[in-house]
Amino acid sequence: MEYLNAFLCGGILCAIGQILIDKTQLTPARILTGYVVSGVLLTALGLYDPVVEWGGAGATVPLLGFGYSLANGVKKAVAEKGWLGVMTGGLTATAAGIAAAVVFGVIMAILFKPGDKR
Repeated sequence: MEYLNAFLCGGILCAIGQILIDKTQLTPARILTGYVVSGVLLTALGLYDPVVEWGGAGATVPLLGFGYSLANGVKKAVAEKGWLGVMTGGLTATAAGIAAAVVFGVIMAILFKPGDKR
């Protein structure tokens, strides 16, 4: 059942993103950043925790999950270090994901020679 819930949760989040791309004038970059900010806000309001409990990886892997990780990292660091945690908690909690994105981005740039589509 966990796999089905993760599939449904991730699918719903992706479908919402696709609808936003198709039906609005928003650029993909704005939708992506909106998803991260929404994840932070929903976590701060306590509304995203039930989604994570139900959807598991389907809720924590997409960009809303990145915002969820940022917010939880900040909460934990503030509890441990005080206000300094506001600046360090999010980066500490998401360091592995950020590092992986940079490393794989560099590898793909070397392999596929990115450039203008002209």
